Amino acid sequence: MTGIDSVVLESVIVHKVGNPTRSEQLVLSNEALTIEDSLVTGLLTKYFLTPFNEAEQYQFSHLSDLSLNEVYTYVQTIFNEPDTFVEQSKLLATFLHAKSTHVKVKDGELYVAKFTNLPFGTEFISGIGLFKSETKETFLQLKTKQEGWGISAEDGIAINKLDKGCLIYNKDGADGYVVCMVDNTNKQQDTQYWVNDFLQITRRANSYHYTDAALGMCKLFISNEYQDKFEVTKTDQVDLLHRSMEYFTSHESFNMQDFGKEVLHHPELIESFTQYKSQYEVAKQVVIEDEFSIHVAAVKKQQRFFKAVVKLDKNFHIYIHGRKDLVEKGYDEKSGKQFYKLYFDEES
Repeated sequence: MTGIDSVVLESVIVHKVGNPTRSEQLVLSNEALTIEDSLVTGLLTKYFLTPFNEAEQYQFSHLSDLSLNEVYTYVQTIFNEPDTFVEQSKLLATFLHAKSTHVKVKDGELYVAKFTNLPFGTEFISGIGLFKSETKETFLQLKTKQEGWGISAEDGIAINKLDKGCLIYNKDGADGYVVCMVDNTNKQQDTQYWVNDFLQITRRANSYHYTDAALGMCKLFISNEYQDKFEVTKTDQVDLLHRSMEYFTSHESFNMQDFGKEVLHHPELIESFTQYKSQYEVAKQVVIEDEFSIHVAAVKKQQRFFKAVVKLDKNFHIYIHGRKDLVEKGYDEKSGKQFYKLYFDEES
């Protein structure tokens, strides 16, 4: 997140949350932290907020009724009744403890924080943060003695890496608030308790979501389906990857029919892509509209996955940025090996 210099960390409380299946306890605090050092406040604010991508937005959800989402209810109470902050933070920690039963879930500290002056578009609003610290690092501590220095090892929190986080903006509360999420540990499907079991959040249907999902779908289609259903070379795949990304970087909006004409070209390929889109939406439980505004931040996020590279054994990587017609593939009978021939004007 950018522009956090103006953010005010109003209050923060810490609870210890263990894994009940390992008989690890839940230890609740009765009062918020007392922070008298402005440097510590600044470091905490940076530790909490820097990892978030404010363009990637979620909202609280529930299968039957949003009011039955526990985290949503506790957070809503804090927004509406600020004096209940400590009480509701305890309920949040207790609920997290109850959901921390997977064997891979680590114990850690849950920080519940209140913020004001959070940047949100052109506004500055209040928010609530939930942050869990699971990873400890060892630090060397120098201490002065009468005749020199002493040194000791201490375990602590590395403030440049947030393990898990959730930032709730006080915006669109009736629809589940605007939520940003971080989960840097236990990313496997069976251990996503932070997202699925505790927070129970789903992506907000906006231009960022559509752009991100559409590019992710294109990447998988070209890498898997395109090769399986059509007789294509690796350079054909790389060329289609390049054309797909070029479409998203050169257009302000996505249109399914235009994408088919400009990028896919052939009717059979367009039909296969359309069918794959329907299968992808069901499998990933997402909806990708046929028309939407392209979000620049989502394109930049996905660009690193669209590497136009041909890997040859373990010896060579060929990066192709366009002009597939200048790449020629052949077979040398004498050596019994395949080869690529590249045509260019000058070497740099």
